[in-house]
Amino acid sequence: MKVQPFDRQSRRRDALATASSLGLLLMAVQGAAMAADQGTTQAPRLATVTVTGAEAREAQKAERQLAKVPGKTAVIDNKDVEKGRASNAEDVLALQPGVFAQATSGSGANKISIRGSGLNSFYQGYVLGIKFLYDGLPLTGPGGTQEDMLDMAAVDHTEVLYGANAFNYAALSLGGAINFVSKTGRTDPGNYARFEAGSFGYRKQVLSTGGVVGDADYYVSVNHNERDGYQHNTPNEGQGVAANFGYVFSPKLQTRFFLRYREETLTQGNTLTKYQLKHDPRSNAVPFGRKKDGSTLLGSKTLYTFDDDAKLEIGLGYNDYPLLNGWRYSATPQQWRSKDINLTLRYQRQGDTFLGLPSDSTVAFSTTRAYLADVDSHFRSTGRKQQETDYTGSRDTVFSLGNELQLTDDLWLSSGLSFIEIRRRADIQYSSSTNTTAFASGVDYQEHDIAPRIGLRYQLTPAFELFGNVSRSVDPPVTWQLGSTGTPYIRDVRPQKANTVEFGIRGGQGIFDGSLTLYRSWVQKELLSVVVRQASATQDQLVATSNGSSTLHQGLEAGLNALLWDGPEGDTVTLRQAYTYNDFHYRHDATFGDNELPSLPRQVYQAELEYRQASGFYAQLNARAASSYYVDFANSWSAPSYTLWGVKFGYQAPSEKWEVFVDARNLTNERYATVSNTAYDAKGQDSANFYPGDPINVTTGVAFRF
Repeated sequence: MKVQPFDRQSRRRDALATASSLGLLLMAVQGAAMAADQGTTQAPRLATVTVTGAEAREAQKAERQLAKVPGKTAVIDNKDVEKGRASNAEDVLALQPGVFAQATSGSGANKISIRGSGLNSFYQGYVLGIKFLYDGLPLTGPGGTQEDMLDMAAVDHTEVLYGANAFNYAALSLGGAINFVSKTGRTDPGNYARFEAGSFGYRKQVLSTGGVVGDADYYVSVNHNERDGYQHNTPNEGQGVAANFGYVFSPKLQTRFFLRYREETLTQGNTLTKYQLKHDPRSNAVPFGRKKDGSTLLGSKTLYTFDDDAKLEIGLGYNDYPLLNGWRYSATPQQWRSKDINLTLRYQRQGDTFLGLPSDSTVAFSTTRAYLADVDSHFRSTGRKQQETDYTGSRDTVFSLGNELQLTDDLWLSSGLSFIEIRRRADIQYSSSTNTTAFASGVDYQEHDIAPRIGLRYQLTPAFELFGNVSRSVDPPVTWQLGSTGTPYIRDVRPQKANTVEFGIRGGQGIFDGSLTLYRSWVQKELLSVVVRQASATQDQLVATSNGSSTLHQGLEAGLNALLWDGPEGDTVTLRQAYTYNDFHYRHDATFGDNELPSLPRQVYQAELEYRQASGFYAQLNARAASSYYVDFANSWSAPSYTLWGVKFGYQAPSEKWEVFVDARNLTNERYATVSNTAYDAKGQDSANFYPGDPINVTTGVAFRF
């Protein structure tokens, strides 16, 4: 959603005008949707972060670029997020309609879903159905996304591209893509220090330095974080480095090298029953340990500008994600190796004509290959090998052609066609168990597909724009969904595919600014996961993934910002809101009929009311609420709804040399579930499927520039 900076004089002139049609429409739709869902507690969440003035130069550039997309997008300025605790992806993405982001155990392990992507994937930190990138270089590979890299270190701004609107990043997932853009010596020069401390032993320290030396620039950031944990025995600790070096050879040629390195050790708490959630939320009878001894992302991006201003961007990446899963407590620890290499090419032409009309074109190529990927597990009690599975050779390749044609002064046609090759290879090379099923011990397949996309943007008035698109998405299973260590066989799980229609309106008038988006996705072979065995002291959790029958994902995403008061000295009161309505269900399934798909709230709402003085002091009151949702496919048991209240106070010196804040959350001490596991049929009985959220907690922080 594009958010315009507030113009005080024009806003003051329009302050007495009738509320914009967008504002009324949002309130009407929200009321109608909540009334239709009275069986569950209402659910809210907030809109895109307002990008203001000189603070957000890079974010504003990204907004202008994404404004050409005929669909839902958002740009988040991480400087706004850093006005409070900024420890993981939940803190960054919590303000976006249509995006569900929650963390457990206070770690970087986040469940993130856009429009129901990967909605019921088992939750130990993996994110499915979204392509993640750093600076346009893929973080996500055939093995999925490693959650320890979602620590938000040294990020300038975040781009969220919903569904097929992520076309330019060769992302064809139902959920689209999230691209984190790094700070550089040009965008964040000088020295910086930040210190945070809070409840449950939370501590975080960040030191960075950046600058420009002639035609070169550099940026280096080091960080350390730790937390004792809310549930018993759930400590986590991590440290890492994020750095990049850029060089401008000439006005036509420039390049940048990237490095991200992270070590992380954490213990996650076990899931609880609803009764435990309310009466014994700190219980942790079966903790689970995860250890990353050095996740590494190396990359480079080179941009060449031709004489006719066409641009060629070449990206190279290397990702190494070692994981010792169950390093403590697990009955069968697993050593995972995951090394990817990727290549991206983007060729862009602007200012051409086609049939006498202005035309911009893009050709893109992206391939990510698992050149070394396997898992080796053993029995802790005896040291004997349990199983060894190899995934090496799995890859994802996309070749895309895109065009934007300006049909009239107010109408643009966007079109695109992607050619996709997916290879999945999984082979059990050794197992201590005998395969007595009809499933094979290995699978190796290649699939080819085509994903078209077409969309329109229409400038309805100078203040409002209509948009719509029709697209196709393809989600291949990640390698471990085929099989890993819990069973001596491999499931032949195939890619999920969907056709999506999306339309909406965005813009602003008077004191209001916002967007409203509706979408519907007809999904075939949806990748659905279920917990078939809960973890115990002697057995690890067992999860199975398969292709489901036809499903439907549809919903509404609404964001509304308002400048409620603009004082004569520059003081302001602003209100930001976001509302999401989710409707995900089967279509005439043989077993579950038209049942709702489990694991995501039907409604989510968030709001933030802020008073800010021109001198730098600010105070915020925020709220987040989520409706109840089912935790099983049979729709027999549900998670509790919740409403959370929080406040923030802070001061940012006008010189930007220092700032301080206090961030208090869950003021009413609500006992709630952040996320849940998914059961097949709970039979209406309480079961251990819920991850407890933090009770009342406070974080303080201070930052200096020198």
